[in-house]
Amino acid sequence: MKKRKIVTLCGSVKFWDKIQEVNEKLAIENEYVVIGLTPRVTNRNFTEHEKNLLGELHKAKIDLSDAIFVVNVGGYIGESTKGEIEYAKQKGKEIIYLEEA
Repeated sequence: MKKRKIVTLCGSVKFWDKIQEVNEKLAIENEYVVIGLTPRVTNRNFTEHEKNLLGELHKAKIDLSDAIFVVNVGGYIGESTKGEIEYAKQKGKEIIYLEEA
């Protein structure tokens, strides 16, 4: 089996449908192993502990990856995604954008 590029998706969950579309496209067309976002399924506010935990887990996903793929619809990059991009840069990961940044 050939070595496949591992990519972690980053972006705002307000673009959830686009994130899922990109996930499918990267897997099928690019043959990437795609690590997605934790879906937001509850209709409640996360505690600070939960927000921090999800941030730590996402960084662990980036650590496992060769690259991140930023789903920046309309050029939008939120604060948490900006932090993920900076983290990926510090770790020497390739950064790929859906739209030119």
